This record gives sequence, structure tokens and C-alpha cells, in this order.
Amino acid sequence: MKIYRLSAFPKSPQGGNKAGVVLDTQGLTDQMMQTIAHTVGYSETAFVFPSTQADFNVRFFTPLEEVDLCGHATIATFNLLRDKGIISLGIYHQETKAGILRLDVQEKQVFMEQNTPVFGETISADELKPCFQNNDFLDQTLPIQIVSTALREIFVPVKSVELLHQLNPDFDAIVALSKQYHVIGVHAFALALDVDAYGRNFAPILGIDEESATGTSNGALASYLAHHKTRKENWILRQGYAMNQPSEIIAKLDITQATINAVWVGGSARILEEEDD
Repeated sequence: MKIYRLSAFPKSPQGGNKAGVVLDTQGLTDQMMQTIAHTVGYSETAFVFPSTQADFNVRFFTPLEEVDLCGHATIATFNLLRDKGIISLGIYHQETKAGILRLDVQEKQVFMEQNTPVFGETISADELKPCFQNNDFLDQTLPIQIVSTALREIFVPVKSVELLHQLNPDFDAIVALSKQYHVIGVHAFALALDVDAYGRNFAPILGIDEESATGTSNGALASYLAHHKTRKENWILRQGYAMNQPSEIIAKLDITQATINAVWVGGSARILEEEDD
């Protein structure tokens, strides 16, 4: 059995978000998959099975437990399936514990469809203040708002990329705010000139102080920006630069007048290692 180690959304050799992928799953039990995921040690490892309802059934394990879905591991999996000649270009369906999802496999990228955005509560600067010790960095022209295309998160606008990368989060305060608003964390972002925006994602309530590339968050961020800033469909978003893991995520929206009808998020993936278990 081969275990593939990949990096999804890399912008440099050090960049991206790492995931394990196992294609040869015949005979694997839940306990065996859990052991493999623990050994691989990445935030998620994907296991690809046949499906009677879709093209593939993909299961995702953290080092500690199975989870319903993982965006960056999905992008890694379908880039790998294409590179190994198992699939060609086109639309595929993936069965997961979160439901059946559509994927668009392209020559060098894979896009995953997300839910249409739900725009939730706005949050005051005073409520956010304990999370970053002060409010001086906030871009006052945009709201602090909860948005979801899969998972509820608080989106925090920052005045500049420089200030974004200087943020020093208080993770206990972010956990408290996350519990109060039933969100998974905070996605801080700053508009940029070279790309649409840079972001930093903090989800300590999930045990992830900061993540280098978050597919679901960037789908929601593109939706937020299209709603509040510029009604356009194609977005280039970067993350992980404060962690020295530069990542680039592409978001594509289908917009009719003021309505966002579809959200797709995608990018490339790079094989780091193939090992025989």
C-alpha cells in the first residue's frame, strides 16, 4: 500500500497545506485508517474508496478522529488521481460524510463546489478587541461579519497586508468568541494590489492555532468581498505567508445581478513523497 504525501495550494516549494492520500484502500478497517493518519501526522489524511452513489467515496481522518470533510485534502486527492491517470479532466462527484460534492478537474488545478454563502451576524470592534489586544489594525470601511459557505467563521478586515502579518492573536479569546457565536474561528484579511487579498486563519477551537491554506474560508471570503466590495467572479487569494508556508487559493463565483449562485474553490497540489507502508 502506498501513502502519498502532498501539499495543496502551494505557492512555493515550502508552501501549501499538507495532506496524506491513500488510493489502495482494499481491506482497510477504520482502526487501520486511524493508525495510518496518526503515523502520517498531517491535519488530515484522505482514503479513497469505490462508491455506489458517486465517482469515489472519500473518507478523512485527522491523527485523532474521522471528520466529515476536508477541503485541502480533497484538492490534493483529485490532483493526485489526475496525475496518476486514474481520472481525466472533467466534472466528478465525491461521496463524503458531509454529502455528495461536485469537483471540476482541470489540467493543473482542481475546484471543489461549496455551498452558496450565508451572511450572518456582524460583530462590533469592541467584541473583537480581546482577540488581538487592540483595534488599531481594523479596516473601518468593511464590516466584521460571520459568513459561511460550509463552516461559520468571523471575517475581520485589516488595513494593510503589513498589519495583517503583524497580528498577535490571543487564542483563548478567539476560543471564547468562537463559542459565543458558534463559529469555528477567525479569518483576518487585507486587500492587496498583487492579488485580491491576503489572509490568516485562526481556528484554535479546532486545535488549529493558524492554518496555511483553508479552502472553505477563502470561498466565504470571496463571497464576502463580492457582496461588500467588488461584484466580480474570479478571485486570487493568498494565505500562509506569516507562517512561511506561502499558499494561493483560487475562488470562482457565479453571480447573477446581486445573487451568488455558486462558489467554487480550488488550486494545485504537489506530490512531496510516495512511501510504501
